[in-house]
Amino acid sequence: MTTIREWQVGQSLPEVTLPPVSRLDLIKYAGASGDYNPIHTIDEEAKKAGLPGIIAHGMWTMGNLAKLFTPYYEEGFVQDYFVRFQSMVFLNDVVTLTATVKEKDEKTIRFAVAAVNQHGKDVVKGELVFALYE
Repeated sequence: MTTIREWQVGQSLPEVTLPPVSRLDLIKYAGASGDYNPIHTIDEEAKKAGLPGIIAHGMWTMGNLAKLFTPYYEEGFVQDYFVRFQSMVFLNDVVTLTATVKEKDEKTIRFAVAAVNQHGKDVVKGELVFALYE
């Protein structure tokens, strides 16, 4: 496996495609996060709020982006992480996670990160700084 130190500006980490978003994913996340807003778990409540159906928690999508860096935790850690939510994620959406090296020095690597749905639409975009162990 390639180490994260070997990645150069412009190169991308291997993409991760999540399984289709399920109701169970969102119920589990609600319990883990304490975010029980019913627009994330109950169809009727989402529709009352003007949505076509339940939507994933934005932080569920953001948290999943960190999966891109799991193979590299022996080399460093996520030092800083910032995202903007671009669009909603619905049940059965298939989300693909990406990270591309933007800047690099001896101590850190800055990545552009994104989550994209099956229609090619960005649902989350941001930056992540990975600090390397010395």
